[in-house]
Amino acid sequence: MLDSVKIQRRQSEIRQQLAGLVGKPTPSEDETRQMEALDGEYRANETRYRAALIAEDTERREAGAELETRSGREWSEMVAGFEMRQAVLALDEGRALSGRTAEVVAELRNAGGYRGVPVPLMALEQRAGETVAAGAPDPLQTRPIIDRLFPASVAAQMGVQLISVGSGAIEWPVTTSAVTAGWANGELSGVAGPTTYATTDKALKPEQHLGIHMRISRKAMMQSGDALEAAIRRDMSGTMAAELDKAIFQGTGSNGQPLGIVTGVSTYGIASTAVDAAASWAAIRAAVVRFMTANAAAGPGAVKALIRPELWSFLDGLMVGDGGFKFEFDRLKENLGGVVMSANALAAPSGDPLATQALLTTSAGGVAPAFVGLWGALDLLRDPYSDAQSGGLRLTALTTADVTVARGAQLELVTGLRVD
Repeated sequence: MLDSVKIQRRQSEIRQQLAGLVGKPTPSEDETRQMEALDGEYRANETRYRAALIAEDTERREAGAELETRSGREWSEMVAGFEMRQAVLALDEGRALSGRTAEVVAELRNAGGYRGVPVPLMALEQRAGETVAAGAPDPLQTRPIIDRLFPASVAAQMGVQLISVGSGAIEWPVTTSAVTAGWANGELSGVAGPTTYATTDKALKPEQHLGIHMRISRKAMMQSGDALEAAIRRDMSGTMAAELDKAIFQGTGSNGQPLGIVTGVSTYGIASTAVDAAASWAAIRAAVVRFMTANAAAGPGAVKALIRPELWSFLDGLMVGDGGFKFEFDRLKENLGGVVMSANALAAPSGDPLATQALLTTSAGGVAPAFVGLWGALDLLRDPYSDAQSGGLRLTALTTADVTVARGAQLELVTGLRVD
């Protein structure tokens, strides 16, 4: 108990005792001395109380901060102990969930409806060592399973903000009006205006569903659990990252896909400029200048570029034409805030002559150039029939995602960059 609380309780007791003594019309000498002693103690406690409040101020601040972050930290600790292997065995054998895995699944079921076993997205992070079963028989030394190759999350590197949505849709009101300023033309003249302040809502809606389909053999399930756990987690995480990156930038907006940034250039109000000439730093620099003149970027260091590996190969083999000893790609990398290469997020070069494209983004005023919404957790379902003869297990993981662009001025697409 804090000292200030103890002092407060003692002060309350002293007031009660004084109230009983003061109410007597003729107190005795002992009662008078008792009143003087209590009065002296009360005044001394007032000084102690103020000193205790000053000393405990830091403790109170730390306690308040802990209360504010405790729920999020406890959830992270629970998810850190989530075992994908338990979810797989629960679907395959009907084995009961236990420990933190059972607690996480119960919390997710309370938050929303799932047909299978809900798996938090945070559980797909690559971890090591927390699910090793001690003493599990392993007659053969099984090497780590070799995963398929998936690119890192390009969307995150380009500044796209990932938002976890519990349920329903979410919107951002974005200013679309052109409020102008004007000087008063004369002593009694009025200033310009008024101009209507207008906004447009940019919405994320749970209308697109991404599925991951996996087949697990009976032999794999009979082997040591930690290797299977790590392989499933990495494979699901990598597959989702690759497909989301592709949909964020190249989603068609039809056939169940969200409308991607590059595909929806006209819909999102993104400027698109056709160079139709050999790729060079000068072509990218002109787009950066347009960014700065539109007040979207403060300088070239605030702009990031998404390019294809073919464009990097072309620029890295092209010397600067002003007699310098640098390649065009060196100029590009030195001036921009970041250069991200991906063969998954942008379409392959096409046409004759062969041409590619580049996407420029910037985060203006702390607002991300695009938003990606993910609803709830992964819904892990089991198909008990397709592989029944071999004793295998088929799993389907479903998630819901959507893409939107808040301000098209924060992006620009440069097309017609020839690379041959």
